[in-house]
Parts: sequence; structure tokens; C-alpha cells
Amino acid sequence: MTTLSGVKKQESGLFDVYPRFDVTPTRAEGVYVYDQNEKKYLDLYGGHGVMSIGHSHPEYIAKVSHQLKQIGFYSNSVMMPIQEEFAEKLTSLSGYTDHQLFFCNSGAEANENGLKLASFHTGKTKVIAFRGSFHGRTAAALNVTDNARLSAPLNKNNFEVVFLDLNDESALIEALKEKDVSAVIVEGVQGVGGLDAPSDGFLNFISRACKEHEALLIMDEVQSGYGRTGRFFAHQHANVSADIICMAKGMGNGFPIGGLLIAPHINATPGMLGTTFGGNHLACAAGIAVLNTIKEESLIENVEHVSEFLITELKALTTIKKIKGRGLMLGVEFDYPVKELRSKLLYDFQIFTGGSANPNLLRILPPLNITIEEIKPFVQALKKVL
Repeated sequence: MTTLSGVKKQESGLFDVYPRFDVTPTRAEGVYVYDQNEKKYLDLYGGHGVMSIGHSHPEYIAKVSHQLKQIGFYSNSVMMPIQEEFAEKLTSLSGYTDHQLFFCNSGAEANENGLKLASFHTGKTKVIAFRGSFHGRTAAALNVTDNARLSAPLNKNNFEVVFLDLNDESALIEALKEKDVSAVIVEGVQGVGGLDAPSDGFLNFISRACKEHEALLIMDEVQSGYGRTGRFFAHQHANVSADIICMAKGMGNGFPIGGLLIAPHINATPGMLGTTFGGNHLACAAGIAVLNTIKEESLIENVEHVSEFLITELKALTTIKKIKGRGLMLGVEFDYPVKELRSKLLYDFQIFTGGSANPNLLRILPPLNITIEEIKPFVQALKKVL
């Protein structure tokens, strides 16, 4: 059954995860996906910002295919040089050459381990997070997510969290004054929350305050990292460094990968963190292909180039209330809910876009290698609809 907005209700034995649009992609290439009838769709959402280098990239296919023919998986109980290669490329390209890399499988798991590691290091349990935040659905990550509806009864008695407004310096100092805070966790740009972000000045303030009050700064770059905002990590616009950086979505271009970059002053001991699937051979092959492509095709520079064009075009549309975000992590805000607009863009113009907790916000997360010519139909479609 399909509703008026074009969202199809699940009628099979599958557990309902999300409402589904009545589109069935069967193949994809570059910034496009194709349904079973070979109808072509422009993908400006990339499966929640996962598709960093586009669908079916030749480098990606070659690297993963070759690895699959060699060895696809073994546990972290053996030597894996491919992990060392991944770590070297990631720390070099990101600029965090002194940090260590811990592999996991998802954004929630990255944040979960980041919070746990901060508590190990500081011996404290209280955490500061921010209103509008989304850090995942596992226990610790969910506890610092500003959405009580996602918490089951067993989540109610977790560690203490103080939620603050973004960019409120006095509230941050007040929350830190007892020196009982393990970590401050903040997204480079809020994703699900609606593209609000800490200012560059506030990130610098957080960094200084954490050092003064013996807390760790955890940057959640799960969606805003990997070049999406025009820097490798969004917080690098502010020229700050973090103690722990959590990553996932763009790392594997669709292959499940997560990770933490961990500052050298944080000591790890065997068994402190662990994973079965994290950093397996296939995951590393996918991740190396992504990093190679970002570097060789200058995708971070492309993000800035295409973003400048898109923002200029969107600002010319007077019905748009506000443009949020950075690079190719943009939110287009209106004075009304965008649910019907998203459906119209999908079914009338074959363009995938995203939503957020803000019902008036259209979320744009295309592959980082999209060109100006490829994104122009979105602008033209908006002009027709609005």
C-alpha cells in the first residue's frame, strides 16, 4: 500500500525500519541509481551520506573484487598488513598523523567506543552533549542522543548526560566546573538533527575548556567527515584537533566500516576495546579504495567547487528560508514541511533527497564526485516546483 506522499508501507515479514518510498533500485553508477524499469534517478542523498565516491566506482569495484579473491575475512587475532596500509593512508590524508586507528563497523559503534574510551581514560562517567544531537541507537550512543522517544525502559538509568544548546559558552563552563565530566561529544555538523553546527569559535572554546577541566573532546564526524564539508573533517574548518574522532558513513562507500582516531596521550590496553568484524580484509580494501579516490580525484576540492555553485543558485530562490550546513552536507529550510516536496522531487523529477528531525528541512548529501552539470537538474526542479 502506498500513501498519498508516496511512502510505501511494509507488508512482508520484514521488521519495519523506515517508511519506504515506492522505488526499487536494481543497479547504480556514479551519482545515479536505476530501478527495475531502467528509470534513472539522481541520487542527492547517497543512502544517508554513505556514498562518498559514487556508486560502482571502478577503483572501488577493482579493489574489493581483488581482495575477495584473495581473502575476505579473518579475525583480529592474526597479522593484517592491509590494516596498516589503511591506517597510514587515513592518518596522512586527514592530517591526524599522530593518532591511532581503531576499527569497528558503524557510526553508533564508533561513538559507543569513543565514549567508553574517554571514561577509561578519565575515570569519570558524566558526558556533555548538545540539543538536536544524534549519535546512534546503541546504549551509550543513545544516551547522548537528544531524542527520548528512541530510548527503551532499560536505557533510562544510564550514565549522567547534560544537554546544552550549541554555541552557549557560559552553559558549557557551568557544566564543566565540577571537573566531573569525562567527555564533551559534538557533531561537526548535526545530521539527523537538522544541519545545525557548532561555530568555529565555539569549537575552539570547547577544545580549550576540555583541556582546562580535564575532559576529552570527542568529535562525531560520522556523517560530516571524509571530505563532506570541504575539509577532511568538519571540525578542521575551525583549526582545532580532537582527542577522539568517530567516523563511519563515508569510509566504505557502502561497505560497513566505522572507526576511531585516538590521540597519542590516550593509552589503550589489550581487551579495552574489541571487535569481530572491524577492520576485516574486505572492509579495509573498500576503505583504501575510498581514500585513494578522494586523493587522486581531488574530491575535497570538488566539494567546495560544487557547493559554492549550489549555494549561490539556492540563495536566488526567495521561497527558501535558510540554507544550512557546509560543503555537500546542506540543509534547505522552508516555512513548511517538505514531505510532499520530497515526494514530488522523487516521483516527478526522479531526484532522491533526505529529511531530518526538522520537518521543514530538505537534506542534500550527494556523492562527493558529483559535478555542477549533474546537480543542475535539482536546481531546475526546485524552480519548477516552487
